[in-house]
Amino acid sequence: MASFAQTDEEVFKSIYKTTLTNGKSYNWLNYLSNQIGSRLSGSLGAEKAVAWTKEELEKLGLDKVWLQPVMVPKWVRGAKEYAYIKSSEGKTTTVNICALGGSVATPALGLKAQVVEVHDFEELEALGSAHIEGKIVFYNRPMQPDLIQTFEAYGGCVNQRYEGAVQATKYGAVGVIVRSMNLRLDDLPHTGSMTYNELPVEKRIPSAAISTNDAELLSAMLKLDDALEFFFRQNCKQFKDVLSHNVIGEIRGSQYPNEYIVVGGHLDSWDLGDGSHDDGAGVVQSMEVLRLLKATGIRPKRSIRVVLFMNEENGLRGGNKYAEEAKRKGENHVFALESDAGGFTPRGFSFDCTETTFQQVLGWRPLFKPYLIHFFEKGGSGADVSPLKTNTNVLAGLRPDSQRYFDHHHASNDTFDAVNKRELELGAATMTALVYLFDKYGVNTMPGGLKN
Repeated sequence: MASFAQTDEEVFKSIYKTTLTNGKSYNWLNYLSNQIGSRLSGSLGAEKAVAWTKEELEKLGLDKVWLQPVMVPKWVRGAKEYAYIKSSEGKTTTVNICALGGSVATPALGLKAQVVEVHDFEELEALGSAHIEGKIVFYNRPMQPDLIQTFEAYGGCVNQRYEGAVQATKYGAVGVIVRSMNLRLDDLPHTGSMTYNELPVEKRIPSAAISTNDAELLSAMLKLDDALEFFFRQNCKQFKDVLSHNVIGEIRGSQYPNEYIVVGGHLDSWDLGDGSHDDGAGVVQSMEVLRLLKATGIRPKRSIRVVLFMNEENGLRGGNKYAEEAKRKGENHVFALESDAGGFTPRGFSFDCTETTFQQVLGWRPLFKPYLIHFFEKGGSGADVSPLKTNTNVLAGLRPDSQRYFDHHHASNDTFDAVNKRELELGAATMTALVYLFDKYGVNTMPGGLKN
């Protein structure tokens, strides 16, 4: 049995060897992706995933496994969307679109109107109602390709997807088409959440994503013929909230059972693919962390929880509910780690913590270097663990190589075949190693010494 008498290097070797030679994360992901499939909040797939992951966690012999009720939105895409560009000569060109999550439907026979291309909300405001009323707004700001941090590129343009309809409605637009959040040119539209804020239902306009290839085409055609029309049809629908659950498993701490370490990912996914990278990978990696602790004989000092959050994609209800219950119970969460950036090769972590704690973390970096995982950055963690933030605890996010992530993100090619077994397992081992360190050493909140 492993013990804290072993060196950290020896424990690391045991963790990595165990998952790379006898891991379960890849087989778990295979079942989650190929037997259950997409898991949009409120769907049958999401509920099947809740039941199955609870059953799998129970098989691990944890001290406690339970479901935490949470009300979630239920939005249904309906029949496959259809769209085309119609030039003034009467020629039509079919293009690839998908409704954005939360969007209203078009009229039953579809919506056809002239198009106005913009790149940001400032340009939209400058054009005003005189140029926009009665037309479809086409947001065509691409992800910035020269940014190495692809999540920064995503953050630089995602507001047009999320708030585009609200902004366009101010000037009388009848619909919105948004360039997919994708760094490469392909024919796959990428969905994602959007909002109407407090806009009355009768004033809401349909919103869809268009593939990057077709966004380029539409932009080029508009330059030649600004009177062309765009047609699209979608019959998505928003229903009343329904009951779902977070899935939680726990290993009780041997010395500090009332100090909690959380590791997790989100169980829900979008509906176009099977959500293997976003976030099936994070789910199975988080499950594997607790399995590895038991398999390598590590008996944690603090209570370690795996939390599989529901509804990260279109509401963050699961993350907020977990934090709300933790606060109500007065639980002390000292560290929380999230995996929600795909199952690619792990490069390191981002940390939301004090400078004193970050210096503590930097002292651990040499342990990860032999595994080529030593990118440690201050700032940022994960959406589902962020509501747990206090002045003294530490939040972190696993940071895999992200160069291919947005090729799959929220699209129909986010499927099991896009995940590499070894990369997925390395991520699980890396998460386990960091949890082990925080459990062993605690959180350094004061200059000059560790807490425990």
